[in-house]
Amino acid sequence: MVAVTIWNEFRHEREEQAAEVAYPDGIHEAIADALTDEYDVQTATLDDPHHGLTADVLEDTDVLLWWGHEAHDEVSDVVADRVHRHVLEGMGFIPLHSSHYAKPFTRLMGTSCSLQYREDGGTERLWVVDPGHPIADGLNEVIELPETEMYGEPFDVPEPDRQVFISWFEGGEVFRSGCCYRRGNGRIFYFRPGHETYPIYNNAAVRRVLRNAVEWASPTEGAPRTFGERS
Repeated sequence: MVAVTIWNEFRHEREEQAAEVAYPDGIHEAIADALTDEYDVQTATLDDPHHGLTADVLEDTDVLLWWGHEAHDEVSDVVADRVHRHVLEGMGFIPLHSSHYAKPFTRLMGTSCSLQYREDGGTERLWVVDPGHPIADGLNEVIELPETEMYGEPFDVPEPDRQVFISWFEGGEVFRSGCCYRRGNGRIFYFRPGHETYPIYNNAAVRRVLRNAVEWASPTEGAPRTFGERS
């Protein structure tokens, strides 16, 4: 069974009433609820020792989901480098929403990962623009979220290998909301939805995306990689 670790800052849900109402047990537990029936799931948070991401935990993790927002700088460089290394070695990595600024993601992308945003609670429509991609399996052509935070272009990331979703917002903005990358042996899927004060991770279609993404990002055997001088 695929081993999944869900990492969450777990700050907003303890500090803001709206976030606590949306996710009374934490965003990580809402995501875990979407995955537990199909995967071997564990959770970790920022305030756990070593942020819950020790070498042993990551060694036993096939796919890491990451939710961060207000405390990116509190993630230790040691842990960020550890995650980076494990992705290159083959661990799947799924940064969610504001995790475009997470240390592991910016290291993997090599860019600022900056964007535009507006917290207005407007409607978002995620259009499936790559319907043949495994992450789009079982979805309709559009996912509508009635209340969300707007993210807008330009999004300072490298050109994705595959683009699964493009979002439209009430203000007219569009955004690349489902970006697939490969770094080393690891697969990365950035997925935009998931603001802390809206219960987006309870949406059935979003939960289907997360399950599909875990399946897609899971490590494959492949061929061994050898570097350096060969005798």
